[in-house]
Amino acid sequence: MDLILLCVFLPLVTMAWGQYGDYYYGPYNNGDNDEWVNVYRQGFNFQCPHGQVIVAVRSVFSKKEGSDRLWNYACMPVAQSLGEPTECWWEDINRAGTEWYQTCSSNGLVAGFQSQYFPSVLDREWQFYCCRFSRRCPYSCWLTTEYPGHYGEDMDMIMYTYDYYIRGATTTFSAVDRDRQWKFIVCRMTEYDCPFQNV
Repeated sequence: MDLILLCVFLPLVTMAWGQYGDYYYGPYNNGDNDEWVNVYRQGFNFQCPHGQVIVAVRSVFSKKEGSDRLWNYACMPVAQSLGEPTECWWEDINRAGTEWYQTCSSNGLVAGFQSQYFPSVLDREWQFYCCRFSRRCPYSCWLTTEYPGHYGEDMDMIMYTYDYYIRGATTTFSAVDRDRQWKFIVCRMTEYDCPFQNV
């Protein structure tokens, strides 16, 4: 029975892995000398290459560096059925030290992050860079588990499911730990234009 299941699922896993073969990673390289899109206590602006969206988020926390985090992201081209992005923009800023819930408006997908550190609250402000693909609409949305699992831990979130895309996030902020936990809003997108709503 196990062999039959392996024969059925191995081609699917191989196909899904092949879809993810075109990751574009930011500066970090998974080695001992990791590079990041920011340095502690500094702002950053990360945007995926044209036609790609965020599929992985990596971060490490340092209490001694102002309770701040180093960040990096991986991008991947969207499915061909979505086509080229028709519009990209920056969403509203969330204020440092507060909880945050944000989805890309106009049915957009997250294609970048911008952040500024504020030493007065030992936290960051955040903005999503969003891109819309024609008049495609989200469906089958869900929230991931919390990343990191506990305040102060390292964070590694990877979208293993092909054809699911990050549309936003909700975060909680701990005034004690001076850190955030993230739940990412993940959706599938229609392969056809749909009755469009600016949501």
